[in-house]
Parts: sequence; structure tokens; C-alpha cells
Amino acid sequence: MKTEHFEVLKELTLHHKRQCKIYSDYVDSLFPGTPLTFKDIPYLPVRAFKEFDLFSVPKVDIFKTMYSSGTTGVQSKIFLDKETIKAQTSSLTQSFKDYFGSSRFPMLIIDSELTVRDNTARTAAINGFSLHGKNRCFALDDKMTLKIEEISEFLKKHKDTKIFIFGFTYILYQFFIKKIQESDIKFDFSNAFILHGGGWKKLINLNISYTDFKSIIKSTIGCEYVYNYYGMMEQTGSIYFECERGNLHAPNNGTVLIRNFDTLKVNDYGEEGLIQVFSTIQKSYPGHSLLTDDVGVVYPASTCQCGREGDILKIYSRLEQAEIRGCSDAV
Repeated sequence: MKTEHFEVLKELTLHHKRQCKIYSDYVDSLFPGTPLTFKDIPYLPVRAFKEFDLFSVPKVDIFKTMYSSGTTGVQSKIFLDKETIKAQTSSLTQSFKDYFGSSRFPMLIIDSELTVRDNTARTAAINGFSLHGKNRCFALDDKMTLKIEEISEFLKKHKDTKIFIFGFTYILYQFFIKKIQESDIKFDFSNAFILHGGGWKKLINLNISYTDFKSIIKSTIGCEYVYNYYGMMEQTGSIYFECERGNLHAPNNGTVLIRNFDTLKVNDYGEEGLIQVFSTIQKSYPGHSLLTDDVGVVYPASTCQCGREGDILKIYSRLEQAEIRGCSDAV
């Protein structure tokens, strides 16, 4: 964990206390004193964004309001000014380059073009990753049906180029891979890499492991390079990408801790608990330190041979009482 991260997070905590009264009252009540280490930085439960309008800039400076993609219950929302949007975009771009290079790739999006007309987390992810794509093609129509002719034409046009396929995990499986399996269609995407995230709950319910998921993709469309990522609307721009060794690493602009289920004290490496995520780029709303509903463990970066500095995060599940809030769980 970088010292400079801690100093930025301390300053962000003070900034949000000065500018957001709800956050200030919350911190003063539960987190008295000055933070001395990462574990002392006050954290908000992610569900706070469902219950309160939390922003730390004048209303006139709010440029965009983003909503979670869930279709049940109250949606989470975050308030963005232009400075925070710029920081999110810059951070995502740098992280993507670190893993996949600086090229822009022909991009096949496993979703409907209708999706990008919203202000949801799903929209933000598609548009954010589209910065690294070109000649993008949406594989599904507005009824989430395969656009076979368009996909065939896209593949023919870019058969000699590396292709970037992006989709949310369950959508990728249910509306793309499974539909291809059920048809007589043969697509050769051996020249592609896939980036996907979210939506594991439904695949677990179908008894599909991550190893199975990758094998199914390879046998169906010939793509060997499949990478997962972990991120959330409440910390847009801070993405945990899967490396070539199969591990999710904390991004350059953040870090991660695990807290005990009962005491909320910080666990040691390898001990299962609630995931707490940090990000240094959330200035327009207090999203820099969040306690999630997700269960996992953290291991030191040194245990992965890829050489990246970010600690390794392994995600096991979501708390049973937590609402389904994933981008592709909403479909």
C-alpha cells in the first residue's frame, strides 16, 4: 500500500467532511480521531448511496448523475463534476493500457445499443471501455437477440486484426455464447480477447465455474484470452483487472482491505471477510473508501508472478442478505 495513497485518502476524507454534512456527521459519530493508517480511514457502506444524496461539490457543478443498474429496490446514485469524470476516465485509460496496451481495437460489445442511452453503471462501463475500441459493433438488438449478420460482417472485416470483445459476464454467457451453442452458427474469434465483469451469481446458480466458463468460450468461439474485472459504479474508474496469471490486482490509484464479519476489524492476508475498497479519484462525492457487500480475501502482490504491485483480490460471494445489484444481474 503506497504512502502517497494514504495521504490523498486522508485529504479526501477532510474534503468530504467539509463539503458534505451527512458524511461529516457520519464520520464524527463513528470514526473519531485522525487516521494513522489505511485501516483508520473512515468507510461508507455502499448501500449509503441508495439512501442519501451524497455530494461534495456545489449543486451547480454537478455535471452528471449516475445510477446503478439494478431493476429492484432503490437505485444507488453518484454525483459527478467534470473534474471527477476526467479523473475517472484517465484512471481507467491508464489501467487498461497497463494490461492490454495502448492500441485501439475493433470492438464487439455483447449488449444492445439501447443500453448506452441510459445513465447507468452498465452504460458507463460500455462507454468507458469503448475509449479503447474502434468500429464498435453491438452484438445484440434491443430484444437481446443475436445480430448474426452484423457479427459475421464485423468478423469478416477484422479477421486479420486483434478484436476486443466486451460484455457483462451473464449477458456474455446467456445471450451470446449459449445462443451460439444452440444454433448452427460458427464464429471464429481466435484472434480476440474478452474482457467481462459482474454477474457471477447467476452463473454460480447454473453450476458454472470460472474454469468452466473459460473452457466453454474457447470451445464455442475459439477465444483463449478471457479476462475478468471487478469494479463498481460507486468507484467508477478504479478497476481490478485479471492479470495473465488469473489474479485480480488492485489498481494503481487504490488499494483493498478485508474486514472481519463480526468485529469489522481489518483481517490479515488470506482471511475471508468483507471487502473494503479505496480510490484516490472520487472528489465530487464521498466514494473514496467503501465497505462493500462482497465477500473475499486479499493476498500480497508478491505471491503473483506477473510482477504487478497491486494486492491480489479474490472474490467469493455476496452477503446473503445483500440485494442483487450487479450490472448484468439486472437483465
